[in-house]
Amino acid sequence: MGSAIGHALIDAGYRVLCTRTSELVQKLQVARKSLQLPSALAKLDRFDLIILDDLSYVRKDQAETSVLFELIAERYERKSLLITANQPFSGWNDVFPDPGMTVAAIDRLVHHSTIFELNVESYRRRNATDRQKERRRQLPTDDHNGATTIAN
Repeated sequence: MGSAIGHALIDAGYRVLCTRTSELVQKLQVARKSLQLPSALAKLDRFDLIILDDLSYVRKDQAETSVLFELIAERYERKSLLITANQPFSGWNDVFPDPGMTVAAIDRLVHHSTIFELNVESYRRRNATDRQKERRRQLPTDDHNGATTIAN
C-alpha cells in the first residue's frame, strides 16, 4: 500500500523516496560517524515524502536507532513520512531500545497523522502458499503398479 501511495504522489508531481528503514538507518549512522548527519538530513528534505518500509525489522543499538529518531523529529510537522511496520506501536520497544525514545517517536508520528491498520493476509505469504499447493499438485505419484503419473 505504501508504494502505491508513493507512485500516485510521484504521478502527481511530488518527490518521493521509498527505502527500507534499515538501509536508511545505516546510511544515517555512517553520516553521523563522519559528522555529516545534519547535512544528510538536510538532503532528505528535498523529498516531499519518505516511505520507510519495514520499520519493525530495525532492531539496532541506541546509537543507530537514535538517527532514526532524529529523522522522525527533523521531519515532524515539516515534511511527510509514511512508515510500514508489521507490529503495532506496542511492539516498537523492540525497535527503540530506550522506552522514552519509543514514546517520543510514536508521539511525533501519530500527531497530525492518518493511521491505516491493515489486518490482512500477507500477499507474499499467500503467493508462496499458492505456489506450494501448485507444486504438490504437479508432483509425480506412484499408482502402486510401478507406473508413475502426474496428479492434476
